[in-house]
Amino acid sequence: MASHEEMNDRLITSDDSQHPANLICELCRKFYNLGWVTGTGGGTSIRKDSHIFIAPSGVQKELMHPSNIFVLDYESRKYLRRPSVLKPSACTPLFLAAFDRGAGCCIHTHSQWAVLVTLLVERDHGADACFEISNLEQIKGIPRGRGKEGYLGYYDTLKIPIIDNTAHEEDLTESLTVAMERYPDTYAVLVRRHGIYVWGDNVQKAKTQAERQVVSRTPPPSPAY
Repeated sequence: MASHEEMNDRLITSDDSQHPANLICELCRKFYNLGWVTGTGGGTSIRKDSHIFIAPSGVQKELMHPSNIFVLDYESRKYLRRPSVLKPSACTPLFLAAFDRGAGCCIHTHSQWAVLVTLLVERDHGADACFEISNLEQIKGIPRGRGKEGYLGYYDTLKIPIIDNTAHEEDLTESLTVAMERYPDTYAVLVRRHGIYVWGDNVQKAKTQAERQVVSRTPPPSPAY
């Protein structure tokens, strides 16, 4: 017999297109079509009140269904809904790190542009450098920082920290948290040779910021490495 956490379908069943379970599936399809994720890679999570909705591991992004979604209680960190045939996302502790800082949505992509940026920064500025850019129209859509009013201007400098990749996704949590503390105004962290984590106050802002911070519709040429 299925357990209560496996059968708690009321948490993910809704005709509302803006319900987190429906939004995650729609966003994952869009990200797949944009080339930000392939296969089962990447992930998305949305916080609504005390519930954390998380895309599963091992499901093709363009084929995801609300019935695949995991639901976690934010305070207890216990699953309220856990599909028995699927595995929880290895990104979960990293999503939670973003929610601990007030985010309403966190997106993880494997954008090849993001990967390329991490390699170029390492080559030109060293492994400890962050990605910095200014005089770019797109950064005008990035908030100045948590608790600060307004957005970056054309002449401001956007800084995105870069952390080293690990063999297992969840092992990135500590270095991601350190990067968030070192760069409190950031809404993204790049992972060298891997991708990027982007978050925002809500789904719309997280999506917009992901579109503006080192992601692309088409993959770049392969660097000479």
